[in-house]
Amino acid sequence: MGRVISISNQKGGVGKTTTAINLSSCIAEMGKKVLVIDSDPQGNTSSGLGILKNNINDTLYDLMSGEKNAEDVIMDVDGIDGLSIIPTDINLSGAEIELINVDGREFILKNIIKKIKENYDFIIIDCPPALNLLTINALVASNSVIVPLQCEYYALEGLTQLMYTIDIVKKKLNPELVVEGVVFTMFDSRTNLSAQVVEEVKKYLDKDIYKSIIPRNVRLSEAPSHGLPINLYDAKSKGAEAYKLLAEEVIEK
Repeated sequence: MGRVISISNQKGGVGKTTTAINLSSCIAEMGKKVLVIDSDPQGNTSSGLGILKNNINDTLYDLMSGEKNAEDVIMDVDGIDGLSIIPTDINLSGAEIELINVDGREFILKNIIKKIKENYDFIIIDCPPALNLLTINALVASNSVIVPLQCEYYALEGLTQLMYTIDIVKKKLNPELVVEGVVFTMFDSRTNLSAQVVEEVKKYLDKDIYKSIIPRNVRLSEAPSHGLPINLYDAKSKGAEAYKLLAEEVIEK
């Protein structure tokens, strides 16, 4: 039965979607069956894996609103065997308002995943950069959370709130939820600041921290505009090597 992992941080621009795209792709490349769920209405994970908005008929919104079944919505990702996606678009932003009075609204995604979980080794959910109903749904449905953290001065800003939310979800809705680990992103080896942030977070956090650190990398930044994960766009780049190492760590856990 598949492990369900949320990639979450309510602070935007920390490499959350980049991590969801490239981690899932690298895990699939290692022979695992992986489903990515794009739970961010911006739909960047979908477009970053080459799913063009014009080609999407049914999305996570249709699934959560009960209009479609999972098999109607799941799409295969070109170029990576074993990698599939439940895409999304801006319509998902309306789901929160529509679902506000639905009984068991926090469990909608969990109930969807329960029906398909055994078909995959890993299900990876890209959460929106906010602590809203979509994020709560993802956390309730997950076994664990990976928190991407940018190597910058304000790295710890908002992290306390995220950890508090995870604790609340654990106590009230999903007692099995754990923080799988923190992964540092956008590491710049040319500056002292990046190294200082890593050391500061290690002192502050009583959580596992992945050994793999994702560097600032031009090829990593370019890949989404081509609709390709980094292991297809430039397999020999530093970004690709870092995500392959992270995938190995995640699989080993």
